[in-house]
Amino acid sequence: MRPALLVTRRIYPEAVEYLRRHAEVDYAGTDDVLSPEQLLERARGKQAIVCQLTDKFPAEVIERLEGVRVLANVAVGYDNIDLAAATRKGILVTNTPEVLTETTADFAFALLLAAARRVVEGHLFVHSGQWRRWAIDLLVGQDVHHRTLGIFGMGRIGQAVARRARGFSMRVLYHDVHRAPAPLEAELELEFCTKERLLEESDFISLHVPLTESTRRLIGAAELRRMKRTAVLVNTSRGPVVDEAALAEALARGVIAAAGLDVFEREPEVHPRLLELPNVVLAPHIASASVETRRKMSLMAAENAITALEGRRPPNLVNVELWTGG
Repeated sequence: MRPALLVTRRIYPEAVEYLRRHAEVDYAGTDDVLSPEQLLERARGKQAIVCQLTDKFPAEVIERLEGVRVLANVAVGYDNIDLAAATRKGILVTNTPEVLTETTADFAFALLLAAARRVVEGHLFVHSGQWRRWAIDLLVGQDVHHRTLGIFGMGRIGQAVARRARGFSMRVLYHDVHRAPAPLEAELELEFCTKERLLEESDFISLHVPLTESTRRLIGAAELRRMKRTAVLVNTSRGPVVDEAALAEALARGVIAAAGLDVFEREPEVHPRLLELPNVVLAPHIASASVETRRKMSLMAAENAITALEGRRPPNLVNVELWTGG
């Protein structure tokens, strides 16, 4: 008998076709988000779930999953899944790393440039018919070249952003719980420093940390006050890494100059004050949203799920301590 599998939300059709060659697939092709009870109902009789960051698997949901052997998340982050609870339950958790690294780094730099050079403000200025003449100080912004970029989190995406910064002749500071190997520091001309020094010396700060208890609200009112008044903050990691209310206040009062945000604390909600401010560029969690990358993410999650169902180790297993196979 073929295994049964649930795909919670719409993914790329190539991934659905792949899954259907190997399993009985419950797939509605909708963008609707399942409630916990709907999720549990649809998961009944399934051995695998291909899920997305909008699907929440807290401990109380995981404890009620019966027969599910793998949760294949279509994302590099997996903070939507209680990993400890899944591990206790013996459920493998997989993600989709590396495939979205370069695409996300591209978008982080796009937000940085857009916020620094006031691209969105300029776009709206032209479209609204306000542009009447050229002026010496019309929508002047901040230079990016030869400035200092501070990166929180020197993982794959942080490294990719640092590589892009070299093209702009930027000095790169970074802070992480683990210092990067010396050869990597030398290659990318990175300077490891304390959190406080990074905040105080950086002209631009880009966040590339996973969401954990230690990174939740990594940037709050105290951190924003340490930053330069001309600084730009970019977040393409996870929304709760930044205290949105504190950021909105800082932007409104000129504590920092601007921000570029792709993620938010309570998506799809955005703090109402952020929506009113001209000096923040807002995007709907699309840093990895290129056609090629999202297709690859869908296929990678599908392959993770089928590999696990076939009794082999998934290539992107997160809770590796569960694996006892060959």
